[in-house]
Amino acid sequence: MSLKFQPKPGSIVICDFHGLVAPEMVKKRPVVIIAKHKHNARLVTVVPLSTTHPDPVAAYHYKLGNNPLPDKSKDVVTWAKCDMVVTVSLDRLDRYKIGVREYVVPVIGQEELIAIRQCVSIALHIDKV
Repeated sequence: MSLKFQPKPGSIVICDFHGLVAPEMVKKRPVVIIAKHKHNARLVTVVPLSTTHPDPVAAYHYKLGNNPLPDKSKDVVTWAKCDMVVTVSLDRLDRYKIGVREYVVPVIGQEELIAIRQCVSIALHIDKV
């Protein structure tokens, strides 16, 4: 089921990337919303999250302080893959289902959102955030 609202920046949702072409993301994975689209309420910009350690770790990878993913152990390290930033339709997004008719949308803190945006600027070779 797709979202009917633009999640606020810092929200973590599931994104279905099926239909894209490898080496783009091509499966469902958690993402963090980094920006709402200014002119189209059906679009948001996201950064994929992963529990796979990047090899090698680059300046555009961000290690989250705490695991925000409700379907993973709190001991699992989560990485923002800021070189894979993409703008997607709300039709690709859904909340985390944690029970019968029970959903959550985890949110990261403002400091981590700022750090992720800085890593995106590094990945895109942008001087200012």
